Amino acid sequence: MTLQQDLRAIANWLLARQTMLVTAESCTGGMLAAAITDLPGSSSWFNRGWVTYTNAAKSEMLGVSPSLIERHGAVSEPVVKAMARGACERCHASVAIAVSGIAGPDGGSPDKPVGTVWLGWALPDRIVSECCHFEGDRAAVREATVSHAFGRLRALLE
Repeated sequence: MTLQQDLRAIANWLLARQTMLVTAESCTGGMLAAAITDLPGSSSWFNRGWVTYTNAAKSEMLGVSPSLIERHGAVSEPVVKAMARGACERCHASVAIAVSGIAGPDGGSPDKPVGTVWLGWALPDRIVSECCHFEGDRAAVREATVSHAFGRLRALLE
């Protein structure tokens, strides 16, 4: 499936249920929201997006506990789940995508090398998360994250 096909399927699902999507992004820096708003009519199903690039922004804007970030790191399952949950709670939405990762070229470690991205999807009945390792330079990691985020959301909604 193409990114546009995934987005159209997500839009149809959200519109049929009269609900909205929100995004909480770190390493993609607004690329999820940009892809959504490239589609005409997205204001009918996209509420808002947060770019929470710093740990402080994750805490201030999404309510992620600083101790959670300190304990697990910003690129972790507990943090990305908290980002998705916080995004939904702050705008009364039931569907969210959250991403936090290391796009490079630096910032990686042996435990979390460049290309490590945690993604979280808040759905009406649960929060799902996944750790991915994308190859390539900074642009490739970010593009792969966007593509995977929407493709996986589409699959989860079907």
